Amino acid sequence: MKSHKLIKAREYEAEKDREIPAEERPLFHLSSRCGWMNDPNGFSVYDGIYHLFYQYYPYAPVWGPMHWGHAVSRDLVTWQYRPAALAPDTPADCDGCFSGSAVTLADGRHMLMYTGVMPEGNGSGRQLQVQCLAFGDGNEYEKHDGNPVLAATDLPEGLSCYDFRDPKLFRRADGTYGCVACGCTADRDARILLFRSDNGLDWHFESILAANHHRFGTIWECPDFFLLDGKAVLLCSPMDMQKTGKYSGGKGTLCLIGDYDRENCVLMNEQDQPVDEGIDFYATQTLLTPDGRRIMTAWMANWDNLQNNAEGLRWFGQMILPRELTVRNGRLCQQPVRELLAYRHDRHAYKDVPVSQKTELNGIRGRTMDVTLVIRPGDGGYRLFEIRLAEDDAFHTSFIYDRGRQEITADRSCSGAETAVLHRKSFRITEYSNELKLRLVLDRYSAELFVNDGEQTFTMTIGTDLGAEGISFRADGNAVMDIESFTLRKPA
Repeated sequence: MKSHKLIKAREYEAEKDREIPAEERPLFHLSSRCGWMNDPNGFSVYDGIYHLFYQYYPYAPVWGPMHWGHAVSRDLVTWQYRPAALAPDTPADCDGCFSGSAVTLADGRHMLMYTGVMPEGNGSGRQLQVQCLAFGDGNEYEKHDGNPVLAATDLPEGLSCYDFRDPKLFRRADGTYGCVACGCTADRDARILLFRSDNGLDWHFESILAANHHRFGTIWECPDFFLLDGKAVLLCSPMDMQKTGKYSGGKGTLCLIGDYDRENCVLMNEQDQPVDEGIDFYATQTLLTPDGRRIMTAWMANWDNLQNNAEGLRWFGQMILPRELTVRNGRLCQQPVRELLAYRHDRHAYKDVPVSQKTELNGIRGRTMDVTLVIRPGDGGYRLFEIRLAEDDAFHTSFIYDRGRQEITADRSCSGAETAVLHRKSFRITEYSNELKLRLVLDRYSAELFVNDGEQTFTMTIGTDLGAEGISFRADGNAVMDIESFTLRKPA
């Protein structure tokens, strides 16, 4: 039976959804139906359809008591909203239904596992974090009578019951179920905990899959663990990272790649890297498609740099365009899902274009674009190469490549933003070559950059008025580029 809180949330979101024109939303990035969105939850395939739930406060575009929003897609690009799936309406989750995941049970039910937040109950004012279940058919979900299924008594000695969250489910080859979750010690040193269940309902602690030992920030939020291209991969979002040559500090993202010790259930780490270099990226989650691809989504925002929406928008938060993951030469690489190709129209291609002063090309402009460039030196070479997008006489956002420093800088300080959050960020490319290949995907209020076939990515939101559609190129010196551009539109 649906609770009053869930009924109220559904009625409210349906009313507000009708008031928000499609033109005020991203074209193909999932945004909050109304109100607030953060972490992706329950990214899964069920009954032949992709499901994506999300942290949700429907009543205002600000953080509030957490619900789960819900949307579905047949191609990972076009999304349709379904009614909110969860509301904080039971003792185990009365202070919020926080991040979690989904899996299909052997009996065909869609099972959600999420973090419930509840008062400690001893007058301390602190909140306990526990793990809860709900079961459904892709539309309606009923919470488990036995919630919580994992609590403080299930944790290894010395780990905090106040920072125990974000369960990520997976199905093992033998038909049993696994789950990784965020844990930490009393001094906030991260542990990724591995749990096991034979039936999906009864869970027990199996191992500490990975330990931070104060290397990368404190708590590692939103963990995800999977095997890919012969390697074991752990994704997470550390808090309180120190700035180093590879990591930008604050709330970031981390990918650990290595081998999985099956006997001891431990990740043997060999390589680490940021998942994304961008300003607006946090809280990854992946799924395995029926055709065997590992697909990742993430929240296109970051707690350290929350950028206000463009003026007047009645929703906050969007997800990245889902990305196909591979491990190549020991690195996690990412590309937009291939389903985006069906949305490409109006091809324009140019070869050997000289670039020095401002260069604009016929047909290459807009805010829903898929643009690929290959940049190389012309006569005498070049020092800087700049791409400007969302450009008009007043505003623009830039990607600038410094060839000598082998560094790309993103700069949205002239985008019309009125908030003093981070607007400029740089990163070094991992592999230097005489040619630089960039793919840029634009969707109204965002830009996603893929460097050298996805060896690195950079994600940021843009609040510029949609009337700013210019795209131009400049070089300090002489550069030459090949470019292929498509306008992105939904199929008729």
